Amino acid sequence: MIRILLLLPFLLLPTACGGSGAPAPAPAGGGPAGVDWPAAPTEEALLPPRSRASAILLVRHAERAPEPADDPGLTSTGVERAQALARLLGDAPIHRIYSTRTRRTLETAGPLAEALGLEVEFYDSSDLDGLARELIAQPGSHLVVGHSNTTPDLVRALGGETHGPIVEAWEYDRLYVLTPGTDGSMGTLLLRYGPNVNRP
Repeated sequence: MIRILLLLPFLLLPTACGGSGAPAPAPAGGGPAGVDWPAAPTEEALLPPRSRASAILLVRHAERAPEPADDPGLTSTGVERAQALARLLGDAPIHRIYSTRTRRTLETAGPLAEALGLEVEFYDSSDLDGLARELIAQPGSHLVVGHSNTTPDLVRALGGETHGPIVEAWEYDRLYVLTPGTDGSMGTLLLRYGPNVNRP
């Protein structure tokens, strides 16, 4: 847990393009007199569209109850995991939190959203490519709460590394941290959080 807390502040810093981002001064005495030198491009202009987000975090919902079958909420362990997520990211500069409309994802996102004073935004899990485009176009850091099948698919749509499928029966502790690079690449760090009671 301590290791994760130490890593996250660095991962959630805005992606830099090198240097301070201040405009470069016009060359001194290196050009013809009277020439109007164009303004140096801003850092934002140098960033490709994929790099507008500084970090995108993804988790599967926490442990779900067996009933009701159509829309179960969280078990006591799931509630504990959702609270652990809120403690872990409660001081992180998260700007937006996304969830599907199921009880289990909303109850996973809820404690962190309350801690940060954010409204949970809904997304359509049948259009992950569209969500990926929205995420990478939004400045800041964002959390997406999904499901065992949609979370790796969204990581893939964002250009990250899935590290294999999520085990449906017991794997609720993955925390993906995706960091866009200025060259259009997507760095992926896979962390674990919360109780490990379900691991075989």
